[in-house]
Order: sequence, then structure tokens, then C-alpha cells
Amino acid sequence: MKTDGRERTFEALGDATRRSIVEALRRGPATVGDLAKRLPVTRPAVSQHLKVLKEAQLVRDRQDGTRRIYQLDPEGLARVREYLDAVWERALRELKATAEHDVRRKKR
Repeated sequence: MKTDGRERTFEALGDATRRSIVEALRRGPATVGDLAKRLPVTRPAVSQHLKVLKEAQLVRDRQDGTRRIYQLDPEGLARVREYLDAVWERALRELKATAEHDVRRKKR
């Protein structure tokens, strides 16, 4: 995940409405209308939020007749998870090193 892509991704997730859309899409694909029924925002607002999420590669869409069906983008979410896993692994290594240092210091 490139830095500019990562920034765009986390900026997209920084908005509460967009996080709500991601949560709604966790339950399965949905149209703008379906999402608007579940959220306290208008259909045009949902469309704008979906555009940001799509640009951040967190959702994808497909045409179904006259409707667009949105769903989570597994590849984009995998990149987010890889990044967060790396951050988490480093934090755990640092915590372990600190704990081991404290144990050694107490034994002196």
C-alpha cells in the first residue's frame, strides 16, 4: 500500500458516515438506496461517500440493470489489514522487549 494510497484510505475511514457504510456493506452488497435507508443521510450524500470509498479502493461496484450494486473491495481491505498487522506486530515486539528489559532489571 503506497503512502498516498494509505493516506487516502485512512482519510476515507476517518469519516463516521463512511465507516457506517463500510459496516453496512459487511452484511453484503447494497445499492445507494438500500444504504440511504439505513443511514441518516440523503441518497446523494451516500453516493458521494461511496465515491470516496471507491477512490480509496475500499468498495467496488457493478452494474445491475439500472442500479449499481456496491460491495466491499477485498483487495483494498487486505492492504489495510496488511498495514495494520505490520503496525500491530511492531507494537507487540516493542512491548515484549520492554517487558523483558523490566524483568532483567528487577532481577539485578
